[in-house]
Amino acid sequence: MGKKRTLKFTLILLVFLLTFSSFGMGAFAQVNNEKSSAPKQLAELYGNIDLKSSKSTTVIVELTEASIVEAKQTGKSQTKANLAKERQKVKDAVKQAAKSSKVNREYDYVFSGFSVELKANEVPALLAVPGVKAVYPDVEYTITEDTGETISQEAFSPQMAASAPFIGANDAWEAGFTGEGITVAVIDTGADYTHPDLKHAFGDYKGWDFVDNDNDPQETPAGDPRGAKTDHGTHVSGTVAANGGIKGVAPEAALLAYRVLGPGGSGTTANVIAGIEKAVQDGADVMNLSLGNSLNDPDYATSIALDWAMAEGVVAVTSNGNAGPANWTVGSPGTSRDAISVGATQLPFNVYNASISTTEGVEYPSAKVQGFPSDGELLALNGKEFEFVHVGFGSPEEFAGKDLNGKIALISRGAGIAFVDKAIAAKEAGAVGAIIYNNVAGETPDVAGMAVPTIKTTLEDGNKLLDELAKGNNKVSFNIEFSHGVGETMADFSSRGPVNQTWMIKPDVSAPGVNITSTIPGGYGAKQGTSMASPHVAGAAALILQAHPDWNVEDVKAALMNTAVELKDASGKVYPHNTQGAGSIRPLDAINTSTLAAPGSYSFGVFDKDKGKQVEKQHFTLKNLSNERKTYSFDVSFAGNPAGIKVMTSNNLKVNAGQSQKVNLNVQVDAGKLDQGYYEGTITISDGDQTFDVPTILFVKEPDYPRAEAAFVTFDGYGNLTQVGGFFPSGAEEVEFFVYLSNSAGQAIGYLGDIAVYENVPAGYQYFDWDGTITSAANGQKLKLPKGNYYNVYAYATYKGQSDLAGTNFLYK
Repeated sequence: MGKKRTLKFTLILLVFLLTFSSFGMGAFAQVNNEKSSAPKQLAELYGNIDLKSSKSTTVIVELTEASIVEAKQTGKSQTKANLAKERQKVKDAVKQAAKSSKVNREYDYVFSGFSVELKANEVPALLAVPGVKAVYPDVEYTITEDTGETISQEAFSPQMAASAPFIGANDAWEAGFTGEGITVAVIDTGADYTHPDLKHAFGDYKGWDFVDNDNDPQETPAGDPRGAKTDHGTHVSGTVAANGGIKGVAPEAALLAYRVLGPGGSGTTANVIAGIEKAVQDGADVMNLSLGNSLNDPDYATSIALDWAMAEGVVAVTSNGNAGPANWTVGSPGTSRDAISVGATQLPFNVYNASISTTEGVEYPSAKVQGFPSDGELLALNGKEFEFVHVGFGSPEEFAGKDLNGKIALISRGAGIAFVDKAIAAKEAGAVGAIIYNNVAGETPDVAGMAVPTIKTTLEDGNKLLDELAKGNNKVSFNIEFSHGVGETMADFSSRGPVNQTWMIKPDVSAPGVNITSTIPGGYGAKQGTSMASPHVAGAAALILQAHPDWNVEDVKAALMNTAVELKDASGKVYPHNTQGAGSIRPLDAINTSTLAAPGSYSFGVFDKDKGKQVEKQHFTLKNLSNERKTYSFDVSFAGNPAGIKVMTSNNLKVNAGQSQKVNLNVQVDAGKLDQGYYEGTITISDGDQTFDVPTILFVKEPDYPRAEAAFVTFDGYGNLTQVGGFFPSGAEEVEFFVYLSNSAGQAIGYLGDIAVYENVPAGYQYFDWDGTITSAANGQKLKLPKGNYYNVYAYATYKGQSDLAGTNFLYK
């Protein structure tokens, strides 16, 4: 299983004897004559931060004091004034602990905390400040867009915008649901609210710009001295609510734009959280976040903010990311427990076979169609002879001065230039097609929606073409034949789940995200990415809310998931749940559903009992929306019907009209009979007329995340340090231990040096002899820690490309 994981630095303090007493006497017997000072509890530190650096960085501090929404949802009393007072206490303490710190943005509505700039080596000082719950790096957020192409006004036609009709949005319009009366917040790069297809959706108040801190959320224009122009937010906005040359999914919805990503389409966690808070406070019904980072963590700051936005009644929709097709690649905020995370699909397309001929009769057996903008443009090459011109890697410099008008561009893969950009450059140079040959052994991938019809070949066949060109044989012809049609499929770039720690299936649903035509400043453009998929779902949510204004956010999410269409790959094999979620959305089916099952997918978590059976209980709620009593039946199956998994649930459950009822699920797993890994299953629910599936998943044995869960030190009976150690669930290729000095309040104030580096560390609790000697960071000399101080010891473990940090705080008497 390919797994791309992200860093979570979890600093956990353990009272040594209590920890080991819970893991049996075998572990305890090794250290039963040793003592440990009682450590203080530190806050959690997430993400990848170089704690030894003195360079300035920005982090997000989360407070233990509840936000306004969290307090309301958990039945606690909270006011903005009280929260401001408590936040000020923490800010004052942070200033004392980290002298260089400067507080920037402050949050109180869906997130409780603030962003603060300080030296990276002062970050550990924040972890023991009273009132601090967690610290997150202010990671860069980027648009989850794969590429873009501007479409000229002459070439544009409404028929190019096929994605909204494909999911049945036009059927919903005909039924009277257009998004009227629903407000969708687009948290993105801003939006061109003057665009003819969008101006109807914006009122006098258009949103907020958190990059320039004003009330004008216009996109970054071309020629802006601050950086590259953007058009992403306008494209996303058009997919939601355009109503002109093209129609978005909800063409009569209102829009609010929040510019949290600046020039070039990147921005900060600090601004994204601020945008979420503002959108909720401004009364948005739905919010769309076509952005993400690489942190696969359900407890990252933006994920938390979206969870509380959902709790406040705002349907939060976000892209799953473009780091696929490997598992575990979903990033925050797509990792949110409650928000709707969206994967990207490609609309149905035709597959063609292709061959290349040259005047000398040389054969090119590897030739295949890589991608094309339309069937017509591809077939227009058939049987005709064209001159071809070699343009190297397809950089602007290599195109310069060459006549490509009406010709074929011969391009090498590589030089860091994306396939789609090579094709766009060929089109802009006047070429009618392209041949892209590999620069290494093997076959290049297929890429949907290329700007010109593109044929791919191997390196060997590419060299043959170059040889012919050197001989003066510069003519090529193509034979292109229809092979077969392919239905809606998942885009390879779409990120996959599951989510670390919660083990949840992600995405929740999928929607079209390849070659999507929508608005951009000054016209129209085609883009692809999960950025393009997410606003389809946000628009669908607007349609549902117009149809059912009394539905809550869980109802909207369940309706989209319960009625989604199961997707299969080109070979006819059903995609895994962690690839497609519940499937591709169909808005009108969601509006018309007579039953809701919530939540729309389940994770039963980890089963790690070596002997005997382990039982976990879950439940979901069935809501009968019809006017008659219904009897529901349930069938639960896991892929391959593995021995050792048994699910027990209610059957023939009767639910009265307009009523809800809880359905219990008991999952029994004999982990000793199963291989380590995860198992996907399906709960099929039927009322005799309507049948739908609820995806489920469970894990057998401890997943290989995190790499480090705890760090600790041990003492002998005289108070001398004897060992340093940690808990490494899956072992580690390398573990580095290092030390910070803390003051009497337990606040780290400086990196002192390294203890040691250990390689090939086995799984489980591991101990290493340590007498308190370190290699000084100041001069590289060996020195012993002086007694009488508080210290923080950290274990930094690396395994299979992922690293994690755990730490402990102790008083060395």
